[in-house]
Amino acid sequence: MNLNFSTKEKTKPQATKAKKSASREWFDAVLFAVIAATLIRTFFIEAYTIPTPSMEKSLMVGDFLFVSKLNYGPRTPMTPLAFPFAHHSIMGMKAYSDAVELGYHRLPGFQDIKRGDVVVFNYPLDVDPSTGLPRPVDKRENYIKRCIAIAGDTIKLVNSEVFVNGNVVPPRDKGQMQYNVITNGTDFNRKTLQEMGVEMEKYQDNQFFLTLTTDNYEKIKNFANVKSIQKLSVPDSIADPSIYPQDPQYKWNVDNFGPLWVPAKGATIKLTAQNLPLYRRCIEFYEKNVLKEDATGIYINGKKTDSYTFKMNYYFMMGDNRHNSADSRFWGFVPEDHVVGKAIFIWMSWNKDGGLFSKIRWSRLLNGIN
Repeated sequence: MNLNFSTKEKTKPQATKAKKSASREWFDAVLFAVIAATLIRTFFIEAYTIPTPSMEKSLMVGDFLFVSKLNYGPRTPMTPLAFPFAHHSIMGMKAYSDAVELGYHRLPGFQDIKRGDVVVFNYPLDVDPSTGLPRPVDKRENYIKRCIAIAGDTIKLVNSEVFVNGNVVPPRDKGQMQYNVITNGTDFNRKTLQEMGVEMEKYQDNQFFLTLTTDNYEKIKNFANVKSIQKLSVPDSIADPSIYPQDPQYKWNVDNFGPLWVPAKGATIKLTAQNLPLYRRCIEFYEKNVLKEDATGIYINGKKTDSYTFKMNYYFMMGDNRHNSADSRFWGFVPEDHVVGKAIFIWMSWNKDGGLFSKIRWSRLLNGIN
């Protein structure tokens, strides 16, 4: 009997991978790009632009910067439910939801903030105009200033000269101050001043207010028509009620300020009726305590006390254009949870007032920030 065996095995049909539609491929590509860009902006580096002259001439209106999140350590998202690539608003509407708030956490960085660093941070006093309430910390407006004093320092200004821990802080080469200039009656060559980047305001026929860097001051004082040049400084006898801490006990102004100690994490101070205005906002708003003061004393979270231990480090920030900067002299300290990153270099600089071939400030491209 012949038995016939077939050597062929029945093969199972192979599953075929469904081909993605063109729209699905586009969606996946866009989703990947959004996620990648969000991670880069959150944890590595982000682009910013300079909208105001408070840091001139160190940073100029129209400078585009890269800001490192790695130097001080990336801050994890505090308000994660937000529209991609928007900050706090889009088309006039709120671009985030505060239904979920994760609190403040920061990954390790390469360095601590140092005196002289140019720092991007969230503006401490920012509020939502539609509600009048403070925005979440990471959705507050971004500001950029120079760190003048770090946690534990004592800062003081005397006739516009800055002292930190009793030591004078030399003016920045590109920092600016206002000067009162008296001439022999002849005007300045406006084209010359424009080429020098000098802002001028004529006060009288022979009197001018000029905003000058140290280098431009040296040049202007040697002009043949200049009889005298004097740095403007508000006398210490004139108190400015808009200056921090906006308390009548402290008769300070933009050029005569302090001494003021900058709070440090873990440091304990004795609280008095005199120094409470200096640190009330830190204790009550930034560190979220219930603070009450009456004739019987000071109460924090319902307990009478005469001392307080700070939970965060704080910083004192100022603009290099000292007489044209809304900075810590007006609104006080920057808490560490408001710090966004360190400005590292300029990748583009656009002069909106420049001519056809001078719109781009070529000499500023790829410059490091000092």
